[in-house]
Amino acid sequence: MGELRVAIVGFGKIARDQHVPAIAATDGVTLAAVASRNASLPGLPHFSTIEDLLREGPEIDAVALCTPPQVRRAQAVAALQAGKHVMLEKPPGAAVSELDPLIALAAEQKRTLFATWHSRYAPAVEPAREWLASREIRNVKIEWKEDVRVWHPGQGWIWEPGGLGVFDPGINALSILTRILPEPVFVTAADLSFPSNRAAPIAATLELTDTNALPIIAEFDFRQTGPQSWDIIVDTDDESLKLSKGGARLVAGDEVLVDEKEAEYPGLYRRFVELTARGAIDVDLVPLRLVADAFLLGSRRLVEPFED
Repeated sequence: MGELRVAIVGFGKIARDQHVPAIAATDGVTLAAVASRNASLPGLPHFSTIEDLLREGPEIDAVALCTPPQVRRAQAVAALQAGKHVMLEKPPGAAVSELDPLIALAAEQKRTLFATWHSRYAPAVEPAREWLASREIRNVKIEWKEDVRVWHPGQGWIWEPGGLGVFDPGINALSILTRILPEPVFVTAADLSFPSNRAAPIAATLELTDTNALPIIAEFDFRQTGPQSWDIIVDTDDESLKLSKGGARLVAGDEVLVDEKEAEYPGLYRRFVELTARGAIDVDLVPLRLVADAFLLGSRRLVEPFED
């Protein structure tokens, strides 16, 4: 098999900052085209829509969908029906139930569907999972707080239904949590803060547990200024474990176990190359289900309006 020829669909901040350099740094994959209404990349074929790309574009094997989640299902259907492999940025869709038909279509077409959870590829996540596997976990605290104006400037879609609001970053923490803990977790309660002029929450506090009644608290906030907080703290019968910097740093007690630069997206593309070589499907819906349950169980409070 030759190099996997990928087209990026949706060319915003994440596509420019993460996908483009990750493709360039990954063996076995090359960037062949871009489809975006508002942006292009010099030197590459550009198309306004995925339909134009599939109809008029160069030969490609796969698409990486970096568009807002509200429109990804239809784009994924078009790509799969055209015989292309599909990578879905997180979250994989605007609703949980829309993913099952995509999985079935990918299987029917014998093409890869890869729902990415990039934070699981942070360098300290697997060491944390291995460290916790031999210890008794007593409680977990998540603090995932960032400034929406820094990370999502002018991105109005994030405040619309299906855009998830603060759960857009918060789901990264849940993707790590569900990777490092040995038992499945579920939501028991949630408190959601909605700006009075927006349809998605700006902050949330979740209570979760597992079948062993493990206490888990997750606090998400889009209003943090200054230093940003992407931390998961796990108390055990041995020492306290702290995952910080979004999963790039790991400390057990006073010992630093991992402290590396973020390098998540090359890991995603290595996995995508591996999956497409076999036509395999990798779609874990657990983090999205937890967010959906937070909306189902959450009490809603109105807070001050948000203006970008």
